[in-house]
Order: sequence, then structure tokens, then C-alpha cells
Amino acid sequence: MNFITKLLKHTMGTVHAKVSHRTPYFAEDEAPLFEFDDLEEDPPPRSSIALNGIKARVDRVNVDGLDRTQDDVIRGTVDDLFKAQDFEDVIVRAHKVRQALDNLGCFRNICVYIDVSSGPDATPDGLEVTFQVREMSRVTGGVNAAVGENEGSVVFGNINSPFSQLCLRLPNLFGRGERAQAAYSHGYRNTASFNVTVSKPLHLKPYSPVVSGSIYQHSQDYPWSGYHLLDRGVLFDVAFKTSPTTKHTVQWEGLVRDVTVLNKTSFKIRESSGPHLKSVLRHTISVDHRDEEVFPTQGVFVQLSHELAGLGGSVAHVRAELRAQASHTLNAEAGVVLQACAAAGVLHDVYGTAPPDHFFLGGPTSVRGFQQRGLGPHCDGQAVGGRAYWASGVHLFAPLPVPGGRTGLGALFRSHLFLNAGCLAFPEHRGQWSGAQLQALSLARVSLGLGLCVRLGRAARLELNYVLPLRALPPDRPYSGLQLGLGASFL
Repeated sequence: MNFITKLLKHTMGTVHAKVSHRTPYFAEDEAPLFEFDDLEEDPPPRSSIALNGIKARVDRVNVDGLDRTQDDVIRGTVDDLFKAQDFEDVIVRAHKVRQALDNLGCFRNICVYIDVSSGPDATPDGLEVTFQVREMSRVTGGVNAAVGENEGSVVFGNINSPFSQLCLRLPNLFGRGERAQAAYSHGYRNTASFNVTVSKPLHLKPYSPVVSGSIYQHSQDYPWSGYHLLDRGVLFDVAFKTSPTTKHTVQWEGLVRDVTVLNKTSFKIRESSGPHLKSVLRHTISVDHRDEEVFPTQGVFVQLSHELAGLGGSVAHVRAELRAQASHTLNAEAGVVLQACAAAGVLHDVYGTAPPDHFFLGGPTSVRGFQQRGLGPHCDGQAVGGRAYWASGVHLFAPLPVPGGRTGLGALFRSHLFLNAGCLAFPEHRGQWSGAQLQALSLARVSLGLGLCVRLGRAARLELNYVLPLRALPPDRPYSGLQLGLGASFL
């Protein structure tokens, strides 16, 4: 829903400004900064105004509707408005302050009103900015759908899914954006997870860190690898930004991992079964310049993660992974977008590393044209994964070639042509890379396909593609024909 900043009365006329509503709490993407859809002077009815030429300053800021939220948080957020030098600067800063208030996670609705300043302390060019807020309820919840590894779930809350609703959430507990939440999900592939999380934002500019801690349990069947995985653990997380587009996440995770073999599984899976204690220190940095997440038309996204396991426990390894995506509009009128994707990872095993720690490729959200986890090393018909991989993809997206394909419901759909390539390698001896293993990384598997993509909310999509593997090697499991993919992250 959009709101309109109401009726700024100025000597040159009435200015209307429109700003997009933002999804509350820790939104990763940013809407356009400001959209001016009506600039008019009366009379004549249509004359433009140079907003940066109108001298203005903010005399007073009001925030109406506060109940639990503490005053010091609000003051630290709205102080930036008093630095405005002209009218355009006031509008831009008002929008940024509104976004900052929205990101506090305290309010469900925020409206901005700008008017000329009045009263004995008013200055000749003074303005008064009023934010009307509606605080979130003390308890919120919901039931929705989420996606995992190409799987749908009935979700009673999922803190890691940006497109799910939480079953139980206690926002703004102590008036400074703290929250507690509990989540439970159940999927059709014997998948179930439960977690309880408490988080607190630290109002330290410019990094705006958020500290959180959670306890969780997650279980899921992996029939392609012949095992059932049960994880129970705790997770401590610090997330902060070093720029508007650069986000860092530092995590420590301690878990007990129990691997149970399914029927007729391979010996390599059996020898790694049983409980394992794992302690992991992880750092992830992501830089996102895309105009949106699902169907970007411009921009670059890069994510680099490092993981160190072995600070206690029975598993020790070093793992690094890189993901990148670049999009460019070839024809703005036709809406044709060229996108290139790449990913690579390496895992160095010290001791105790099991198949759940390995990399896997293949499937409708990875290298298409192969079965789920169907690319790379297999043992007795079961995917055992690898310790090094690379993958890439070139995609061509376009609106449907039908009338109205770029408006209304048609904007949710894209036609899709792609070429995927990738490789996965597994050294037979821990930590030893022979020439043969390095050569294995050059044996690319290639697939081609076309299909239809459908946007699901702000962060996920559904793909129905006809795929054709062009190159596959033993013991890969290629797949040709229609392939359905559902997920938040695609290669």
C-alpha cells in the first residue's frame, strides 16, 4: 500500500509526493528512494518546480502514536532531518528516516506529513515534519508457505525465510526493537524444524548491528544420498552493514548432528552415520547492487562465506564459497534481460567431515538437466557430494509475448532461456589433491533449456523448464524433459 505525504503549503503551490510502502523489519532490499508523480502549481495547472531551489529547514519533528517505544531510539533516528538545507533535501531525508523507523521493527504503519512551521519559534523557511506511527501488536503470528531445498512446507513460522509468517512473535519487547519469536515448520519429505530466537538491534551508527541468539532442531530426509539428518544446536549471530549495500554476518554455531542411514544406502554413508559434535565459526559478506531480488534487471550481487569448524567437537574443516550474479537489460522496451551467474566452493577436511558437510550439484535450482544432487560422485547409487565445485549459468529473461505481459498478473511471469555448466570433484585422500583430481574439475557438465518463471512474493520463484543435458559423465544422473523448481536461490 502506498501513502501520500500530505499537502505541503508553500508560496509556489501545492506539492504532492509519493513513497512506496516497505515491508517491516530487516528488509534486505531497498525501494526506489523517492517518486515524484505529481508536481503542479496552481495556476497554471501544470508547471514544474525546482525543489532544490526552495530554501527550507526543519524546525520541529513530531512522532505521534508512540506507546512502548522509547524516546531515545526515536531521537537518534530522526536527528538527520535537522540537517536538511532545502525542500528536496527535506523530502529525501524524511523518506530515509521513515525507512529507518520501519527497520526498527516497532511499527506496522508509518505515515509522513510535512507542513509549514507555525508558532512563536517558527523560522521564515521552517517546516514541521510529523510521523504518524502505529506500533505493532504485542503478539503477532501467522501460517504461510515457505520453500527449502526444492520443497514446499507448511510453516508456522520460519525465521530464516523472508517470505513466511511467524506463528509466534513478540516484537518490540522493551521498546528498542527487541523481539522474540518461535517457529515451527513441517514439510512433506519428513522435514520438520523448530527454533526459538531472541534478537536486539544496537543503535550504533553507521553499522546498525543486530545481535541474536537461537536454539533449534531440524530434521530432514535426503533420499538422493540415503540418509536422514537431525541437527540440534545453538546459534549466535551478529549482523551489521558497512555501507547501504554491504552486509556482514558473523556467526558461531554449536550443534549435535545425528546421521541415520535409510534403506539400501552406500557403505560411505553408513561409515559416517551416528552422532557428531560440531562447532563452527562463520563469516559471510554480501554486496547487493541489484534493483530487486527475484527478477533483477540491473546490478551485481556477490556473496563470500568462510567457515571454520573444529573449535571443539569431532569435526574439523575449512570451507569457503563464492556466489555472484550480474544482470543487464538488453532491450528496455521489450524487457529482455541477460543474466550471468557463477558459484564456486572448496572444502579442506581436517578430520570427521561427513557427506552433510559436502557440496552438491544438480537439480532444478542448481545445474538444471540433472536429478536432485545428480551431478558428481556417487557410491552405490547414492550422492556423496564433493569437496570442490564450480558452476555457472547464462540466462535470458523476457516478458511473456502476449498482450499485457508486462502489467498486472503478467508482470509475475517471465519466459526463460538458459545454459548451465558445472563440475564437482571429490579427492579420495583427505587434504591431497592429485593432478587427476584437478583435471576432474575441468570436466564440465552442460545443460540447455527453456521454460517459464513465476514470481512468488518478494524473494522466491517457481520455474517450469524443459531441460536437455548436453554433456554428462558417469556416474552422473542426467534428466531430460520437464523439470519443476521452487526456491529462493537459483543458479
